[in-house]
Order: sequence, then structure tokens, then C-alpha cells
Amino acid sequence: MPPIPGSGLAKGLAVTLRTMTRRTVTAQYPDAQPELPPRSRGVIGLFEENCTVCMLCARECPDWCIYIDSHKETSPPAAPGGRERSRNVLDRFAIDFSLCMYCGICIEVCPFDALFWSPEFEYAETDIRDLTHERDKLRDWMWTVPEPPALDPGAEEPKELAAARKTAEKLDAQRAQEAQRAQEEQAEQAAQAEQQRDQEGQA
Repeated sequence: MPPIPGSGLAKGLAVTLRTMTRRTVTAQYPDAQPELPPRSRGVIGLFEENCTVCMLCARECPDWCIYIDSHKETSPPAAPGGRERSRNVLDRFAIDFSLCMYCGICIEVCPFDALFWSPEFEYAETDIRDLTHERDKLRDWMWTVPEPPALDPGAEEPKELAAARKTAEKLDAQRAQEAQRAQEEQAEQAAQAEQQRDQEGQA
């Protein structure tokens, strides 16, 4: 059936009339803070303890706005005869938000979950040079990161949890075997001691 001539115009006018009759509500920012969606991309927070200075985020950043400096430290061997281990220590982690295009590649490629999206958005500056934020500021933004949403009831268990549960079950089984072995040894020692006492009594 061909459309009725002018039906599109009538629909558009109906939408306009419905909108005109509604009451407009203006949020009085900054007195009233906006309700942001849970996956808002505000700024990037840094969880410094997880950063291993792998430089993957800085290499993958299309804008080259991440600056990382580090040095190596050598730790003594854990056991005698072992070898010394070296590790990278983070000296500087900064992001220039005047260059950042909020693509989120750095967060996606981080293999150790050191970078997170924060919904914080009030970080305007009067000087563009002040938009380069160091790790202290990025760490402060880390505490504004919301909790991750709960998994669906039918979702698969994360691989990390499954691996941790298997490891814990193995440790529990080993401890139970060791405890049972210790009980058997104690019972055997008690039986031997009783047998020895009987032999001494007969002698």
C-alpha cells in the first residue's frame, strides 16, 4: 500500500507538538551533578601496584600521549645459591589529556589491569600545559572508578577464578593427605610403643 501523501509531515508535527507540551527540566550544574552512565569515559585512573612498566600502553597509544620512565632494581636471591632477580620500578607515569582522544586502547591492551576508566570529568585547566597529569593525580582518580557490574547468572566463571579454585582444591587435598598421613604415623608409633611395653612386661 503506498504511503498517504503528507503522512511524514504529520508525524513530524505530532512529535513537535508532544515535545512542546512537555515541561523542560534544566539541571543546575555544578550545583546538581549529572547522573552519568556506568560506562562513562571521563579520565584514566592508574592502579600503580599492578603496573610492571611493560610499556605496552605507551607503544599502542595512537596519540603518543603516555609518558613512562622507570629504572631497574636488583633483588637478592630468595634462597642461597639462587640468582639475583631484576625488576622494573616505575618512576613516572603521565598522560597528556590535551592529546588523548579517549579511545581506550591503553586500557584494553594493559595485561595487568593497571588502567581503568573513571567517570571523573571535572579537570579543566586554564593552561593547556596543566593537562598533563602525573601518576599521583591518576592514582587519585583510581578511587573514583565504579565497581564492575555483576556477571549474568548464566555466565561462565572467569578463567582466573576457576584456576584459583583448582589450585585451592589441590592444596586442600594435599593438606588433608598430609594430616591423614600424620595421624597414621602417630597411630603406628602409639601401637609400636604399646607393643614395646607389652614385651618389656612379659620379660
